[in-house]
Amino acid sequence: MSDRVTVTITDGVADVRLNRPDKLNALDGEMFTALADAGARLAADRSVRAVVLSGEGRAFSAGLDFAGFQAMARAGEGGAGGDAAGDDGIGAIARTDGRITHLGQQVAHCWSEVPVPVVAAIHGHCLGGGLQIAMGADLRIVHPEAKLAVLEIRWGLTPDMTGTATLPRLVGLDVAKELTWTGRTVTGEEAVRIGLATRLSTTPREDALALAAEIAAKNPHAIRGAKRLLDLSGTRPLAEQYADERSTIFSLIGTPNQVEAVAAYFEKREPTFADPD
Repeated sequence: MSDRVTVTITDGVADVRLNRPDKLNALDGEMFTALADAGARLAADRSVRAVVLSGEGRAFSAGLDFAGFQAMARAGEGGAGGDAAGDDGIGAIARTDGRITHLGQQVAHCWSEVPVPVVAAIHGHCLGGGLQIAMGADLRIVHPEAKLAVLEIRWGLTPDMTGTATLPRLVGLDVAKELTWTGRTVTGEEAVRIGLATRLSTTPREDALALAAEIAAKNPHAIRGAKRLLDLSGTRPLAEQYADERSTIFSLIGTPNQVEAVAAYFEKREPTFADPD
């Protein structure tokens, strides 16, 4: 297994860290594969109740590894989503392998496929592909002095790691266009102000882990159901959304975990929940 990404699971919280600190966690072919593999493993692990996604060292991720970018330019490839094939780790990013995404997109999209909350902890640089990965999380806790940018326009490119889908949902269409067309850098403070991040913290990883632990202590069936319902909001007719709401809550009422939540509250104790089957 690659050491580009480390995963540690403690009390239901998966601590996922991009682990290339000497390169500001720049994305190369090995890290793309490691991130997608980590997302797939966590999506299938029923004991996981929350995920924290962060970067080792001085940054969340500075984006695409520049050496890889130069190799693509020499080969005439158009970006992570180009049509080139090859075994150098860059061409492999273009393959979909039967998914709705290619590998470059999957490293951001996979966090929406994880059925539990994913919290990104952002510090230092969070640029280009790094930002698109962070946008794939459910929540983003960001250091006030972090630097975030939709950087692809600098290289004459468009976002190609799901950013065109996730960015407008977070900041609105007009702000998404402005950030994409200019490639300007925003601080963590501005990111929160415009909706790109959820909240500020001078210790984002620590606060993200604390929030994940809080979430992990709730009824995991209800947490999973809520994530699914909220992610589907706005993507289907209201009648379908409302019917799914009714079905989901009826599936929870009277179950052992739901009964335990009520009992623990009235007995003023911490609940003990069983993992989903």
